[in-house]
Amino acid sequence: MLIKNATLFGADKTFSVQDMAFGETIEAIGKIEGEADLDATGKYIIPGLIDVHTHGAMEEDASDGSIEGLEKMSHYYAENGVTSWCPTTMTLLEPTLETAMHAIRDFESQAARVAGVHLEGPFLCYAKRGAQAAECLHKPDVEMFKRLNAASGNIVKLVTVACEEEGAMPFIEEVSKSCTVSLGHTVANYDQAMAAYAAGASHTTHLFNGMNPLHHRDPNVIGAAFDSNATVELICDGLHIHPSVIRMMFKLYGEKMCLISDSLRCAGMPDGDYTLGGQPIEMKNGKATLKGSDTLAGSSISVLKAVQNVVSFGVKLEDAVWSATAVPAQVIKAYDKIGSLEKGKYADFLILDKDLNLEAVYIGGKKYC
Repeated sequence: MLIKNATLFGADKTFSVQDMAFGETIEAIGKIEGEADLDATGKYIIPGLIDVHTHGAMEEDASDGSIEGLEKMSHYYAENGVTSWCPTTMTLLEPTLETAMHAIRDFESQAARVAGVHLEGPFLCYAKRGAQAAECLHKPDVEMFKRLNAASGNIVKLVTVACEEEGAMPFIEEVSKSCTVSLGHTVANYDQAMAAYAAGASHTTHLFNGMNPLHHRDPNVIGAAFDSNATVELICDGLHIHPSVIRMMFKLYGEKMCLISDSLRCAGMPDGDYTLGGQPIEMKNGKATLKGSDTLAGSSISVLKAVQNVVSFGVKLEDAVWSATAVPAQVIKAYDKIGSLEKGKYADFLILDKDLNLEAVYIGGKKYC
């Protein structure tokens, strides 16, 4: 297929008017002779979005252990411009997590593809557990990780850990050999976080949320992530992080910024009561909290909405797109296949109008919607 005259987002992080030929993978980009199957004059073409931190949507959750639920979620993501995603599990007991791993292993998507698993628990700290179940927290355990990874078919690509917990440093040293280790849900100070990044951690789970704040005499994980050149996630629903801080973080972390949704089973659903990791949550006006509290439980947005939000907050479109495509692909070590529009990579891309409204989604060269 040949698309001509698109304003295409290149791997050099710039937009330019280009033609693109593709089958399942991208075959050529540039000025291409031949009759266009689609004239995309005045339209943006960007890589398919990648969400490496999402728990659920459409009343389904990645921890449920349901193949039917994963399929329902994969269609929701595709409909919202996400072409690759990492089912993200909660802090649960090992047998429950094992069941979820088996379902993800056996799932064959008909929509957005699973790019790996993100274990956001159970290796977290009590004080910054947020909406994670306290009774299911577990000290960092290499053998437990190996069992869960094996149960997933060895597709765990990202694991979050509180680096101050007993056993965390040897855990990071060993596990970082097989997947990306992220610091999160942690009370670690700057020195502890620096030691963890030096030991092999390279990512940061939802910056500011689930960690001690940035202080001019105690920069904590936030400062350590910057000094260690780690990638950092940000939830940009306008509720978790103030727009001013979002603008600052994009300037501070630059090409290390990774947009995520951290979406829950209430994403794509009306306000009401839901659950997360066995705990009751409620959503009011799109804000999801532990029921009866002000504790944010996650978000109800998609990554596309996050891109639209940060652009409306004043972030450059190029930076927003990069943070939702190239960076997450790099985080899970999949940039050789996804995350940019380059010859040989999957033809996963979106067509947007000039107001960033979604007009079409292509996955593996086939039009999804």
